[in-house]
Amino acid sequence: MKLIIDAHRALDIEAGSIYLRGGYPIINSHPLNEFQMEIVLEEPEHQIFQYRSSALGDGIFGLEINLDPNDRLWLRYWLEGLDPSQTLDSFGLQFRQVENLRAYLRNGYMSWDGSAYVDVDGLVDFDPDEIRPETGYAMTQLLPRYRGNPLVMGFDRHDRFQHMFIFDTLQCPSTLSVLSLWDQKDRTGLPRCESEHLVIFESDQVEDGLREWASIVARSAPTPPRVNREQIIGWSSWYNLYSNISEENILEYLEGVETVTHQENLPLRVFQVDEGFTQEMGDWLEVKPSFPRGMKPIMDDIRAAGFIPGLWIGPFMVGNRSHLYRNHPDWVVKDRETGGPLVQWRHVGETRWAKLSEEYYILDATHPDAFEYLRQVFRTWRHEWGCEYFKTDFMHFGSDHGPDRAVWHTPGMTRIEIWRKVAEMIRAEIGDAFWLGCGCPLWPAVGLVDAMRIGNDVGVDWNGRLSAQSLLSDLSTRNFANHVLWQVDPDCILLRDKHHNLTDQEVRSLAIYAGMSGGILMTSDALPELSDDRMRLWKLTLSMDSNACNFPLLGLSPVHYNRIETQYPNNPQYPNYPITHEPRLLDPVIVQVRPKFNNPNSDVSAVFILNTGKFPVQRSFDLNLLGVSGCFWVLDWWNHKAWPEAVDHLSVTLGPHHSILLLLSMKPFSED
Repeated sequence: MKLIIDAHRALDIEAGSIYLRGGYPIINSHPLNEFQMEIVLEEPEHQIFQYRSSALGDGIFGLEINLDPNDRLWLRYWLEGLDPSQTLDSFGLQFRQVENLRAYLRNGYMSWDGSAYVDVDGLVDFDPDEIRPETGYAMTQLLPRYRGNPLVMGFDRHDRFQHMFIFDTLQCPSTLSVLSLWDQKDRTGLPRCESEHLVIFESDQVEDGLREWASIVARSAPTPPRVNREQIIGWSSWYNLYSNISEENILEYLEGVETVTHQENLPLRVFQVDEGFTQEMGDWLEVKPSFPRGMKPIMDDIRAAGFIPGLWIGPFMVGNRSHLYRNHPDWVVKDRETGGPLVQWRHVGETRWAKLSEEYYILDATHPDAFEYLRQVFRTWRHEWGCEYFKTDFMHFGSDHGPDRAVWHTPGMTRIEIWRKVAEMIRAEIGDAFWLGCGCPLWPAVGLVDAMRIGNDVGVDWNGRLSAQSLLSDLSTRNFANHVLWQVDPDCILLRDKHHNLTDQEVRSLAIYAGMSGGILMTSDALPELSDDRMRLWKLTLSMDSNACNFPLLGLSPVHYNRIETQYPNNPQYPNYPITHEPRLLDPVIVQVRPKFNNPNSDVSAVFILNTGKFPVQRSFDLNLLGVSGCFWVLDWWNHKAWPEAVDHLSVTLGPHHSILLLLSMKPFSED
C-alpha cells in the first residue's frame, strides 16, 4: 500500500494493482476544486493533512491516514470550524480515477436492494441519462482487470451514519466518491464533525476479504453481534396463507406442524404468525375479528405445542386508514416539498394487502409520544402476549430519507441515529427473544438482530419481478456475514407440490441452496400434505448443520445489465429496483462449498453446483479452485449414487435451473 501526493496536491493510493488517483475532499456532493493543502504530519505509517478553501469559510477539512502492521490503510476525515449557518449534508473523498478496475461490488444498504459485482464494461446498454447501478453502501470491493488481488474498502462502524460508495462509469476510468451522510446533524457543542474509519486492504481471495471486513465491523460495533444463538428453524404463515389468516386456520396448521414434527423427528423450533392479524399497519394492538380470543392465547397454544411463538410487525409503517394516523396525524414524518405526510408506499390497485389503506407513511420516531407508543407495542407483545420471536419487516422505512426529503418532529439526528434509537428500544423491550430483520438496513442492525434477510423474495415463480438468478446472486455476495454479524435468512423454502409455478428441479435447487447457506430454514407449507419426495427434500435440507458455506467462484462472473420491458414502470411501490435493466450473470453457474460437512472432524466436503440460467451447461471444476485440494471419491447425495473412481476435478452437465449436490471423501462411498 503506497500513498503519493501528486503535483496538484491530490492524494493517490496505490493498492496492489489498483490505483485510486486524484483524491480530493468532497462536501455536499461538490469537490473542493480550489484549496490549499497543508501536511501536518508525515511519517511512513502515519500522515495528517488539512485542507482550506473559500467554500469552507474559516473551516478546515482534515484527513488522517494510518498504515497498520497488516498493510491495511485506515482513513478518517473531519470538518472543524464551519460557520454554524453552513448546512452539512455529506462529506468525504472523491477519487478522480480508479485505474485497472474490472468490476466493483455494489452492495445495497438493506435486505432487498440487491448486491452484485458490476462489470464496468457491462453497462453499455444504459443511456447516459438513465440511472445506473453505481451507488453502493457501507463497503465495496474492487476487482482488478489485469493481475493482482481484490481490494476491499469499507467503514468500520454503522450506528451513526449512512455511508455511500458512488461510481461514475461514464468517466473512463471511473471516478469513485466515498461519502458519510451527516444529514444536517446538530453540530452544537461538537469540536469537529468526524467520519468513522474507512479501511482499505487487499486480500488473496474475494470472499476472504469480505469476511475480514465483516470481522472488523463485528469488533468495532458498539454492541457485539448476536451470533451464538441456535439456528432458527421453523414454520411461517406468509408464503402459503399470506394475509388470509385466522385463528381457525393458524391452529389447524399448528396441529399439522406439531404432528409431523414429532412423527418425522424434525428439528423445528419456531412457529410464526406473519402479517394479517392486525386491522391496519400502525394499529399494532388492534387484532382482526378473525382472531376472537386475541393473540395471547395463540402464543400460548404455540408454546404448548412445543414451539417458540412468533409474530410479524412493520414498526415504521403507518397506513392512512389506520386509527393511529386518524388520531395522531402529527406522528408521521412529513414531506418537505408538500408539507403533508411523506408517502413511502402506495397500494391503489386491486391488491391492498387485505387492508383499507392506499398509502403508507413513516412513523416519526423523534416524536416522543410516537416513540413511546411503539415501545408500548413491543412491551405488550413480549410480556403480555408472550411473543418470543419477532419478524420486523419494512425496517428501511425508518432510514430511507434524510432532511432533504423528510421533516422530522425533532431535527438534529442522522437517519441512522433515528433508526438505531428505535432498534435499540426494540431489543431492550424484547429482551433475549429471537429477532429477524427483514427489509432491514444491514449494517446498523449489527449487535441487535439475531438474523437478517439478505435478499428479495424468491416467490412462486423462477422468473418474477426479479429473476431467481439475480436473487440467488444477491445471497452469494452477502453470505460472508453469516455467523460473523448475524444468521443469514435466504428466504422461505417452498415444499408443496401445487399452487406454484416451479418445477421439481427448481424446488430442489432452491431448497438445497438455502440449506447449504447455513442460516435460517423456514417453510410455510402444510407439512401433513407433503409428498414423500418433498418430505425427503425437507429432511435432507434440515440435516445440514448451520456452518456457513463458501462461494469459491465469487467475483469471477460479474453481472451485465440487459434492457427489459418491465411490468412496473415508475411504480412507487417498487422504488428501489431498476425498472429498465435486469442483471444477468455472465456465467449462470453458482457453486457452494462446505468443508468438513456436518462434522468438524469429518473428512467429507460438500459441493453444490447450481445452473441458474435458462440453457443447459457443461462445467468442469478443478478441486483446487474450489478450495478442496486432493483426489476424492464422489457421491451424488440426492440420487445416492457413487462415482466409479476418485477424481481431482468435477465435470457435470446441468439442465436449466438444475443442480447437483456432491459429497467428497478420501474414502470410497457405499451406496447402501
